[in-house]
Amino acid sequence: MRAVTLPFTPRFIVLTSCVVVAILMIGLGVVRPSWRGVLVIPVTVFAGLALVGFYDLAQARHAVLRNYPISAHLRFLLEQIRPEIRQYFFESENDGTPFSRDKRAVVYQRAKMVLDKRPFGTQHDVYQEGYEWLRHSMAPRPVAQEPFRITVGGPDCAKPVSLSVLNVSAMSFGALSANAIRALNAGARKGNFAHDTGEGGVSPYHHENGGDLIWEIGSGYFSCRNTDGTFSADRFAALATLDQIKMIEIKISQGAKPGHGGVLPAAKVSAEIAAIRGIETGQDCISPARHGAFSNPIGLMEFIATLRRLSGGKPVGFKLCVGHPWEFLGICKAMLETGIYPDFIVVDGKEGGTGAAPPEFLDHLGIPMREGLNFVHNALVGIGARDRIRLGASGKIVTAFDIARAMSLGADWCNSARGFMFALGCIQSLSCHTDRCPTGVTTQDPTRARALVVSDKSERVYNFHRATLQTLAELTAAAGLAHPNDFKPVHFCRRVTVHEVATFAELYPALRPGALVLGSNDARFHEAWSMARADTFDAVWTEAPPRPA
Repeated sequence: MRAVTLPFTPRFIVLTSCVVVAILMIGLGVVRPSWRGVLVIPVTVFAGLALVGFYDLAQARHAVLRNYPISAHLRFLLEQIRPEIRQYFFESENDGTPFSRDKRAVVYQRAKMVLDKRPFGTQHDVYQEGYEWLRHSMAPRPVAQEPFRITVGGPDCAKPVSLSVLNVSAMSFGALSANAIRALNAGARKGNFAHDTGEGGVSPYHHENGGDLIWEIGSGYFSCRNTDGTFSADRFAALATLDQIKMIEIKISQGAKPGHGGVLPAAKVSAEIAAIRGIETGQDCISPARHGAFSNPIGLMEFIATLRRLSGGKPVGFKLCVGHPWEFLGICKAMLETGIYPDFIVVDGKEGGTGAAPPEFLDHLGIPMREGLNFVHNALVGIGARDRIRLGASGKIVTAFDIARAMSLGADWCNSARGFMFALGCIQSLSCHTDRCPTGVTTQDPTRARALVVSDKSERVYNFHRATLQTLAELTAAAGLAHPNDFKPVHFCRRVTVHEVATFAELYPALRPGALVLGSNDARFHEAWSMARADTFDAVWTEAPPRPA
């Protein structure tokens, strides 16, 4: 990364003002000796503030202070009195919704290795519709001491991978700063978990610290792209065979904007980003909405086989936010027809995503993670392929409870984006797309990115991962289980009305093994299975689709 200078910017106006005022007053005292007695206090105050500001610039623990010396102390003052102001400022965020301010607090506490316990019981209304809980056992097991891991790699995979049950979800260099990528990867290496590159390609900053990488390949084919934007087998093979890259993930769609294609606003497309991605500087980088390397489910399976061969036999899979059910069932039929199976599938929920997207896409397009995950899990059970394909899940995964709940619905592991972003110091300023991130996490401005100190934040990334898995081990033991993969839908409950409770087993019924191949009448799958084809993503209607009267 190029050398960083710190020119005057509005962010430093308080520090600059204090320095100027202190110097002017000192000068005034020299010119007018009789005024020195009057000037002692203001000189002391402004010089003291200036010293605080210079210390803020130099310290490594608080990125906001490095970017906003002196003035950012107001934020930390408000944090100290947070219990008193929470009801006024944040009452709408403490309502038991999937993501709350309390979850951010948990991440910050675990990342900083401070006490993450809380007094006075739950802050949720346990009788509110939608409240969920995990049943515990009267005979808890001893808490596991070894980190929970799984093996990814089916029968056709020559190089299976041992993977943590919690990993860094896909976030590209470009969306994140170089220092953020460095810190995530260094933390992943120390904690022995994986770091998904995001679709922006493999940058030099992914390589610096040697952490395990999951290389995500989107429709823009960054890092394996010909000049015309098509997929380059030679460039892919040259990179995919590197030992640091453990798995290959084809991105079909993502939770934030399924069917839209990745977006990196022009403000963040620096010369460096353009060179790494092979695009024009200063223009919006918008990936195609669909892949050019394949056009139907069979083509996807053949592309998977090609990538597995070119990578030397590494695990290859794909990520998607589930949309039309017949499209995924068409992929299932393609698996059966070709005999080619992915090693893994990552199900992204429409509630997930850290990138910029139109509000309509963010709010209303795609299937939420839990419904999508359970659908994919049951579909693979229904074709008899679940045992050979691992499932990952991403979509507002932050706490150990989130991980356990996803695993009960079929996930083998989980990916988290927000959790690790908060561990880096993200304060959710919602300025990611403007290149003015106050903490240096999502910016390509070198004067802002310097605020994120890699050595400090990589330790917080490691701490968050370790503390979350420790809590997962405690939850698993409390439920009387040995491994979080042992969680089943029957272990979780949801209040569906004030007076009624249902288990996840009732809310998400299981499909019998092989049921789709044998001809299931399950209403969730019967019609979609009959419409699905291996040679097209389009629905094949057995009769004219119904139209409104």
